[in-house]
Amino acid sequence: MKTILVIEDNPDILENIIEFLEMEGYRILSANNGKEGVEIARKFIPDLIICDVLMQEMDGHEVLHSLMESAKTNEIAFIFSTSMSENVDRAEALDLGADDYLVKPFELETLLSMVEIWLKSGSRRDTRTYLVD
Repeated sequence: MKTILVIEDNPDILENIIEFLEMEGYRILSANNGKEGVEIARKFIPDLIICDVLMQEMDGHEVLHSLMESAKTNEIAFIFSTSMSENVDRAEALDLGADDYLVKPFELETLLSMVEIWLKSGSRRDTRTYLVD
């Protein structure tokens, strides 16, 4: 069973994503802030992370950067989920190393398609440049 970590500070969105992906047969880990998400990712090494961008304490870009610094977590496929819909926001996220970018509000079926693609292919990030451990 594939494991997905969902990092989202909006409790309603978090609950909807968790319920939907659990019904699709995935094991779900969750965090309601970036700092907690990084800790969970390092402890459990999920197959995929879906992460909000705009969060207090540690935003999604900081989460991704932190995970890319570790050999244990830098190969985890990573999808941003955000209300930031400008093309420049998407380009910046992909340049930072995210594998994909989903704009809120989104259809759960769109999320599922993205999840299936990235769980099959894994991250396309060039991990050789990030290894620290």
